[in-house]
Amino acid sequence: MKSKTVFVCNECGYESAKWLGKCPACNSWNSFYEQKVIDSKNTASSKNDKGYVKPQKLDSYEAKETLRTSTGFEELDRVLGGGLVKGSLVLLGGEPGIGKSTLILQICDKVQGEGKVLYVSGEESAEQIKLRADRLGIKNENILFLGETNIDLVDQAINETEPKLVIIDSIQTMYSDELSAVAGSVSQVREITAQIMRICKSKNITTIIIGHVTKEGNIAGPRVLEHMVDTVLYLEGERYFSYRILRGVKNRFGSTNEIGMFEMKEEGMCEIKNPSDVLISERDDNPSGSCVVSCMEGTRPILVELQALTTQTVSNYPKRTANGIDFNRLAILIAVIEKKTGMFLSNQDVYVNVVGGLRLNEPSIDLGIVMVVSSIFKNKPIPKDCVIIGEVGLTGEVRRINLIEKRLKEAEKLGFKHAIIPESNKKLLKEKFKLDIIGVKDVKEAIKKAGII
Repeated sequence: MKSKTVFVCNECGYESAKWLGKCPACNSWNSFYEQKVIDSKNTASSKNDKGYVKPQKLDSYEAKETLRTSTGFEELDRVLGGGLVKGSLVLLGGEPGIGKSTLILQICDKVQGEGKVLYVSGEESAEQIKLRADRLGIKNENILFLGETNIDLVDQAINETEPKLVIIDSIQTMYSDELSAVAGSVSQVREITAQIMRICKSKNITTIIIGHVTKEGNIAGPRVLEHMVDTVLYLEGERYFSYRILRGVKNRFGSTNEIGMFEMKEEGMCEIKNPSDVLISERDDNPSGSCVVSCMEGTRPILVELQALTTQTVSNYPKRTANGIDFNRLAILIAVIEKKTGMFLSNQDVYVNVVGGLRLNEPSIDLGIVMVVSSIFKNKPIPKDCVIIGEVGLTGEVRRINLIEKRLKEAEKLGFKHAIIPESNKKLLKEKFKLDIIGVKDVKEAIKKAGII
């Protein structure tokens, strides 16, 4: 009997009965490949074999406290909500060379005493892992290594060793013999993740899966991969900077707004417990085109330095370059500066950079961008001991932002003397600060109070 086949898009997972040149779902060209259809009757028990379970009232269940294991990194525990939850499935993504494998190997060392750790690698040999472990000073004798890509053999190894923590590096290298698709394809990634989840949930084994990312920065494979796991973490940072940001974008056991900050050194990932102090520590002099802003990452306020440069353009179309902030947001704020302050920037190339290689998306840095561009254009420095906070609207008004008191406390702790904030925030302040708090209603008033015009 001829086996049934279906054509599946390698980009989005769309299925078709025949081969198509262009996927109607994601518009990708030449992305369809042939795959055998697995008979569900052979892989799942029939309805008659399953015992009926009567639904119960939610109030009749008792909520138990979640059991967690510390990773040995306070920054990572913060992102996870207090540590690794036993039996959870964690997906870690990041660009090549960003430090995913280094961080995972350090975690394997710091959880010693919790039981065996099984490190499954489909990308590196045991000798390569050993060289990295020696460089990082790994001393945990309970780390077991398995160089395998067949998920059935990985399943067998888990059953034999009974580890407390399993590392899969990476999910795109694993494959199942039941599927004819190549490793890393949509169907393989989806099936492998489901099988790993069944294994580890049934045995209450904590599992960390490393995933590749696409050129857009998303984890490669089907989007269902992120839906299936309990926690999704992204390790971010510029390759030529030493700082790394670990960001949680999904967490069933904690907040998704927290970040952890690390520095990549020769001895591995070193956590940074006070990011604000590190990011502004090299700001010794007070040039024009530089200011400090406050942004919130989860429940943590972080002070970051912004820098700007404006030069006379040599082309018909002036450049707008944004490093660490949204390009479109920069274009809007430049238009607000021109309209509301009279500064003529249409013949100027404008460059804005976030120091340290961080990426900021919060609206509270809008006023800082306006001020730093105005400062370099007028060649007037902003006071070094001043922090700037506020969102800017299209009409030039400075709008209220949240958690203002936390931001001001962080600035005060680091020795700042002045703060320019929205007037609406100043009126609602309940606590008293040593800072000289200056409330502003629009961008023109803010620029005047800073002494730029």
